[in-house]
Amino acid sequence: MQNIFFTILYQPLFNALIFIYNCIPDFGVAVILLSLLIRFALWPLTTKQLESQKKLSKLQPKIKELQKKYKDDKQKLTVETLALYKKEKVNPAGGCLPLLLQLPILIALYSVFKNGLVVSELSSLYPFIKAPEVINSMFLGILDMSKPSLVFAIIAGAFQFLQMKITTKGVPKQDGVPDMSKMMYFFPIITVMIVRGLPSVIGVYWTVTTIFSIVQYLIINKEKENDRQKLN
Repeated sequence: MQNIFFTILYQPLFNALIFIYNCIPDFGVAVILLSLLIRFALWPLTTKQLESQKKLSKLQPKIKELQKKYKDDKQKLTVETLALYKKEKVNPAGGCLPLLLQLPILIALYSVFKNGLVVSELSSLYPFIKAPEVINSMFLGILDMSKPSLVFAIIAGAFQFLQMKITTKGVPKQDGVPDMSKMMYFFPIITVMIVRGLPSVIGVYWTVTTIFSIVQYLIINKEKENDRQKLN
């Protein structure tokens, strides 16, 4: 399994990173470009995930009504909830499958960015990819990507907060579910704590992917709004 992961995911992504670095000898810029390429490649999957989450959010008031109506009959509640999903043409697992498919890629990317500054990893290059003589860990000449950065950790947390604020806007509060206003602060703080202890290359990647996700979410919402206006 480890060999399959290395051959199918890690090695191609690592070679792509070094190829970009050979063209643009700034490791930070290479990380940003590879991150964007991967996010564009995953666009269809993440679009399905976002659309599924949005549909489920809109159904929450109706689901809450069913929960109140059949609170003493769990079997009936299950039947009626599944019937509601079928009627509204919503797959409750629709947002999970795209995420599960992305996880191996995200894990491979994490390994690539973490090991990309290690010269010994150059043995993983394909014969047609030139091995750089030196890997400069500086980003735009001001940030050492091999060392942790509190500044980038805070930036990553700030964009995480912005993403949660945008994507949870209008989501109704549900019984038994943590208040999203509290989670909106909790997750960014956790992000800062995690990224703070890792090489700043991870913080750069985290920030780029978060910004991309925000833009993608806004574009999808805009397209849906335009479609509704055309129908009306």
